[in-house]
Amino acid sequence: MLDEFKSHLLSKLPFLFKSKIIVATSSGVDSVVLCNLCKKLDLDFSIAHCNFSLRGNESDLDAEFSKNFAKSLNVKYYSKIFNTLKYKKENALSTQMAARELRYAWFDTISIDYDYVLTAHHLDDQLETFFINLSRGSGLDGLSGIPVVANKLVRPLLNFSKDEILKFAKNNNITWREDSSNNSNVYLRNDIRNNIIPRFKKFNPSLLKGFKNTLSFLQGSKSILKKKIDEVSEIIVTKEDYQTKYDINKILELDNLDFYLYEFFYKYGFTNLVDIKKILSSQAGKYVISKTHRLVKDRSCLILEKISDLSFDTVYVDNELLDLNVLYGSLKFSSINSLDCANDASNVFIDEDCLIYPLKVVSYLPGMWFIPLGMKGKKSLSKFLKDEKTSLIDKKRTLILVNGNNEIIWVINHRIDDRYKITESSKKILKISFSKF
Repeated sequence: MLDEFKSHLLSKLPFLFKSKIIVATSSGVDSVVLCNLCKKLDLDFSIAHCNFSLRGNESDLDAEFSKNFAKSLNVKYYSKIFNTLKYKKENALSTQMAARELRYAWFDTISIDYDYVLTAHHLDDQLETFFINLSRGSGLDGLSGIPVVANKLVRPLLNFSKDEILKFAKNNNITWREDSSNNSNVYLRNDIRNNIIPRFKKFNPSLLKGFKNTLSFLQGSKSILKKKIDEVSEIIVTKEDYQTKYDINKILELDNLDFYLYEFFYKYGFTNLVDIKKILSSQAGKYVISKTHRLVKDRSCLILEKISDLSFDTVYVDNELLDLNVLYGSLKFSSINSLDCANDASNVFIDEDCLIYPLKVVSYLPGMWFIPLGMKGKKSLSKFLKDEKTSLIDKKRTLILVNGNNEIIWVINHRIDDRYKITESSKKILKISFSKF
């Protein structure tokens, strides 16, 4: 296996020979063999072990084994103890998902001074993942397997089977620890590993070989389809600063509508095509929400945005007039002397004597009104933004600078209130500029 592993790295992952690496180690045979292979090839690596505190004394013994193992290889060792069950409860996750999030977040932290993090996923893991994703109705992305390289994560054993790993371990007198939880069928992956795959192998002993070929075909198909999806996206999708727009009329012209809807939105947590198709034909303002994003029906498009970008807490501005960041841009304040100045959407000039500090920056709320510059009567902010052809999403993201008496001074990036314009009698003039990030 060593020769095959070396050839695999030279042909597919040659950068690892010149990289500084962390190898994630559980104390199980897969990761222990990976470390031994890296050592035999004289790669520059350290070892990292996660103690998820899920198996009592067993977890502590795994950590002790990993520490001694790193010492025997004369490599640097990192370890961390996690309260996985607490994190699981606080974030409403499964045990496995909680451990996964904790693990990869920690890897991000400790890998700052490293080029790559290696994990010991192998071909049998690929097969298990295939069955899991198949049972969940995943698209081609899910069925085409775990990627060999994903940013800093590298999985160099994906081409090798569990049997090959075990054979290498036994032939080289390598010791490891067995995880007793692998025998439990509580987790879906274990059930597939212990019960479903053995039944398939009974009918076809060459299951892994056949699967390896199928996986190669699926990955090739994925590559071809990605090019097609990218071509269609150029016609339909418009990316802006904080949102992405999808032209509804052009979407509805597509053949294989379900396929494209899935490919457009599944990565943002939208996998229920019925819900997406409903809002396509709904009135403007209807939306669906995933854990991370919101998809809103606007007049002629679907608008996708991160939920984290929607929240805005009131920001106060005192008379020191320091520059400040607000949601998706920054405000800059400066005093000027000249009356010869003209407002535009992002640069306005205010009669400072009309201001009552502290000012505040707030987000749009229904019922707000102001007197737009150049008008004599008041106008609802909702009607003003509609006349400005502001999308429903942008309307909810509109920020307003408000005076200490709760009057609107400026609908930021739109227009000031007529009551705060400068006149020939203005003595103190405040320039306020807004810049998008």
